[in-house]
Amino acid sequence: MSSSTNSTTHHTSTIGAIGAPSRRNTELALLVFAVVIPVFAYANVGLAINNTVPPGLLSYGLGLGLLAGVGHLVVRKFAPYADPLLLPLATLLNGLGLVVIWRLDQSKLLQHIHQAGTAAPRQLLYTALGIGLFVVVLIFLKDHRALQRYTYISMVGALILLLLPLVPGLGADLTYGAKIWISVAGFSIQPGEFAKIVLAIFFAGYLMVKRDALALASRRFMGLYLPRGRDLGPILVVWAISILILVFETDLGTSLLFFGMFVIMLYVATERTSWIVFGLLMSAAGAVGVASFEPHVQTRVQAWLDPMNEYLLSRAGVKDGVVHSEQLQQALWAFGSGGTLGSGLGQGHSDLIRFAANSDFVLATFGEELGLAGLMAILLVYGLIVERGVRTALAARDPFGKLLAVGLSGAFALQVFVVAGGVMGLIPLTGMTMPFLAYGGSSVIANWVLIGILLRISDTARRPAPSPAPNPDAEMTQVVRP
Repeated sequence: MSSSTNSTTHHTSTIGAIGAPSRRNTELALLVFAVVIPVFAYANVGLAINNTVPPGLLSYGLGLGLLAGVGHLVVRKFAPYADPLLLPLATLLNGLGLVVIWRLDQSKLLQHIHQAGTAAPRQLLYTALGIGLFVVVLIFLKDHRALQRYTYISMVGALILLLLPLVPGLGADLTYGAKIWISVAGFSIQPGEFAKIVLAIFFAGYLMVKRDALALASRRFMGLYLPRGRDLGPILVVWAISILILVFETDLGTSLLFFGMFVIMLYVATERTSWIVFGLLMSAAGAVGVASFEPHVQTRVQAWLDPMNEYLLSRAGVKDGVVHSEQLQQALWAFGSGGTLGSGLGQGHSDLIRFAANSDFVLATFGEELGLAGLMAILLVYGLIVERGVRTALAARDPFGKLLAVGLSGAFALQVFVVAGGVMGLIPLTGMTMPFLAYGGSSVIANWVLIGILLRISDTARRPAPSPAPNPDAEMTQVVRP
């Protein structure tokens, strides 16, 4: 009886923790594929262009593998229960982007006009800086809820970042496109890429506190709950700021991104469809209003409506006070010539797009050389990143984490849609860059920080509940079987 008593006592005195696999080995296996695929693509490009394996293949493979390995070890140590897919997906996109940027560096045409030649080594440096900040986020941000304390500081910081390009002597005066850059020590920085993360923190903190008031409806009209007039204040303020960005910086993309991110987070916080309707109506009204008097926006819209005419005017050298661009038509031709399976890596002619071929229009190179099938695969990888971000939001146990995760995922999705839609002719061009694929330090660094924050939120959400402390009274309980 003694042995049965002890055995029964043992089972009734402790409560096991709810176990959850960390999935770090899954992440490691996926990272191997995420490094090997770009390495094979790099070799493919070298063979297509020069009929030889590129001499930098080993160093590129080791460099990308080392960066991915450092990221994995930090996640394994400091965020062991984080989502296992986010890091491999981001690494795959970043690696493929490096390959295509190097491929465009080999273009004699782009070298002749000084638009390529050294972009790939710089992009590898920016990637290293991005993964460095990714590591910093995971090590020092122990709990994402700490960011909630900086809600209003984030608002001030975001406004400062957005206004920096307008500061005389600091803002870079670019001939092509919007005033969204600043020049510091010879480097061009796009503050808007970092502002989207800071704004997401502000929106999440603000909406978590105000969501109940914003969810109240005063009346119902045509099946929609209309918000009260005083509750329209936040969305009106954000709408006005986005319009001011569009007017003073002629930046259609950033304006659409920020306002869209706020409306998505507002809808998630309040569950009111009326906010989506109001957001769409206000963004449409603002875009139409600004396009009626802003020449840069008018040019973008005209190029979208009739890209062939813009191409012909540009080729003819028409001087009518408007900058005519042939880029969109060249991009459409690149997509068309790629067909279903593409011309093959290194065998396309997307360098005819000239400047911005490796940044704004990098997706055209993928479309031409990988075809429709390859382009769909790239977009699917983006879709998986967004899906894992939304899954993280659903799993988060606190409202701030839910809103922050859905805000970052929404901003990422909007940026992909805006860039891909512009390059493919679905919407007017915005001048933004494709996350991880396009050349640009600000973009790749900011997006690695974004991935780091999502991993921190997912680690907190997926972490198993701790084992309850043993109850001293239970140890004294003896269950005796008859």
